[in-house]
Amino acid sequence: MIEKLWNMGENTPSPSEKQLGLVPGTVVYTGGKTSGDLYIEVFDYDKNTFEEKELDSIEEAFSYSDSEPVTWININGLNHTEAIEKIGDHYKLHPLILEDIANTQQRPKIDEYEGYLFVVLKMLYFDKDEKLSIEHISFVLGNNYVISFQESDGDVFDAIRNRIRTGKGRVRSMGPDYLLYALMDAVVDNYFNLIEVMGDKIEELEDDLFEEKPNDDITYDIQSLKREILKIRRAVFPLREVVNRIEKSEHILIAEKTQFYLRDLYDHIIQVSENIEIYRDMIWGLMDMYMTTISNKMNEVMKVLTIMASIFIPLTFLAGIYGMNFENIPELKFKYGYYILWGVMIVVFLGLLYYFKKKKWL
Repeated sequence: MIEKLWNMGENTPSPSEKQLGLVPGTVVYTGGKTSGDLYIEVFDYDKNTFEEKELDSIEEAFSYSDSEPVTWININGLNHTEAIEKIGDHYKLHPLILEDIANTQQRPKIDEYEGYLFVVLKMLYFDKDEKLSIEHISFVLGNNYVISFQESDGDVFDAIRNRIRTGKGRVRSMGPDYLLYALMDAVVDNYFNLIEVMGDKIEELEDDLFEEKPNDDITYDIQSLKREILKIRRAVFPLREVVNRIEKSEHILIAEKTQFYLRDLYDHIIQVSENIEIYRDMIWGLMDMYMTTISNKMNEVMKVLTIMASIFIPLTFLAGIYGMNFENIPELKFKYGYYILWGVMIVVFLGLLYYFKKKKWL
């Protein structure tokens, strides 16, 4: 999978600039994957039969709109806007839906129409370099089909594919509404893996701070975690409203028995959201912890310097007195004056050390 960036760079126009002045409903891809082939796969199944195909063109998907079995059409490649427009025209999707399918900046949401439901969410994962990737994904739920639109080839739906192929679980015996739930549940389950990785990152930084081993990149790592948790929060929190609306929806496409599963999915979203808030507070506290560590180290340095200065102040005072160029200083003529001065200075030095040790300042 290819990493998605929310900010495309200085020379790349923002989504608002790309769509400025365009007619509402114009399909414009706003993501970063501007190249790549269109990939279409179809799973057509019922309780007793199953068919899996890879289609060569978008037109081949038109014949499944009126098929009796449940059909899952998975389309990878949002940069192919012409294909999105074609399948939208055939399945009679609203132009604003087609616009949101290609707009990778669209927040998670649900739109209810008379003959179908449209759902947008974000698929989150860490790539091999442990960088956060955010993939825009959309679903259209119809009477006997689910169409999914993905930005990249990879996804988290392999378990759903295997359940359809092997007939395990309920997906083959349930309707398209359950398939939509299963796909959304796979995305949400992956959020838990994401949160676990975030927790490990936070624990590593905390260990470095508690062990007083902060490196020069610690502030950069904390700021990176802040940005990541904010992106995750922006992608996950709106999904609570989406799942809640689907679960409470009285739309004809959502069966009553599927609402029980959607209620469980909503509980999972709440759990993920709570973990995000906890980790967000922990990350916010990491910088305070780091600044406290730096301040403590600075205080230790200043304490040592202050003690050294306190020791040498009386010694400097004595050296200053007997370094003056007056001829009538009585001690200057004394035979053992030099040694006595050294003795006084050593006594003062040892006395101050003993005093600081007794006070536990050293």
